[in-house]
Order: sequence, then C-alpha cells, then structure tokens
Amino acid sequence: MKLVYFAWVRERIGLAEEERELPPELATIADVITWLRQQGEPYEHAFGGAGTIRAALDKTHAKPNAAIAGVREIAFFPPMTGG
Repeated sequence: MKLVYFAWVRERIGLAEEERELPPELATIADVITWLRQQGEPYEHAFGGAGTIRAALDKTHAKPNAAIAGVREIAFFPPMTGG
C-alpha cells in the first residue's frame, strides 16, 4: 500500500511517502491510523491527534470509517482551511 503524507504530517514523520505492507486485519482508515501510531515515535507524533488527520483513498477524500479494501493509495494530511 502506498502511504502519502502532506504538510506537518510529512514533516513529523520525515517522509513524503512510503510503501508499507499493512496487516490484513486493518479494514478502515481509522484502523490504519491506529496502527501507524504504533510504528514509532515519529508516527505517534504525527498521528497522536488522530481526530485532526484527514485522509484520501486513491485521491478521493474519505471519512475515518471508510473501508480500505482494494485501495492502492492512502494520503494523510492535516485539516485545511479555504480562502
């Protein structure tokens, strides 16, 4: 699975993107975020306020309970403001 990180999520992790083998029991974006928080201090720092993280599945915005089955890319980013 390709994981892509934007803005301060990228800065805290230290990567713009990475390929990861996700455990088969992960079913939703929220599951992936919970799992990522357990992958070391940079991930805990980036995803510690998981309620603020937004995600997109294959370039389409999705809610935390969205299923990840069949998805090739998950992008994570902080909330955005318009103007």
